Amino acid sequence: MKLLKKKIIRDNYFLIILLILLNGCTSIPQNTSNSCDIFYERYLWYKHSKKVEQKWGTPIHIQLAIIKMESDFDWLAKPPRQKLFKVIPFKRPSSSFGYSQAVKGTWEQYKSETGNKLATRARFKDSVDFIGWYTNKTKSILKIPLNNAFKQYVAYHEGWGNYKYYKKNKKVISLAKKVEKQSKAYKNQLSKCQNSLNKNKYIIF
Repeated sequence: MKLLKKKIIRDNYFLIILLILLNGCTSIPQNTSNSCDIFYERYLWYKHSKKVEQKWGTPIHIQLAIIKMESDFDWLAKPPRQKLFKVIPFKRPSSSFGYSQAVKGTWEQYKSETGNKLATRARFKDSVDFIGWYTNKTKSILKIPLNNAFKQYVAYHEGWGNYKYYKKNKKVISLAKKVEKQSKAYKNQLSKCQNSLNKNKYIIF
């Protein structure tokens, strides 16, 4: 009986530790407007973002700016439900989900083309890799440089086929300007802490 109680206590202890770790890895960073604060709090995110920059060429500050606009770093973000008669909750306007707010169809295309079959939109590592893949294809398809935050976001938001119509869409232009502004802020912040981040060899939860 004593052994059974000890086993139950031990199992509960490990469960609590696991829940704490999962919560720490998936909760929203305290200051999503500062890239240094984000990466000091989520050091593994820096490693993932840096790897994406090396793999796809998409600057870290643009990866972050897109996520900031799309989900504000909420791993479970979804578009708000539409309402019937302004009251009754109805279906969501799209299948967008997770950090990158990728829709199901494009996410499946990403998994197929990259071979990342186990990728999930609720994981930061996969989300930034998706952004790297998408912006790299935008460069190939639309000839938009990877460091052009404004136009890259327009293509990200509107899709490659609808990109050519964006000048008629004031809302998208406004959003893209915000992404551009945020990316510049992230870039300036990173210039002050990136050396320190590069020297950090340890995993910090």
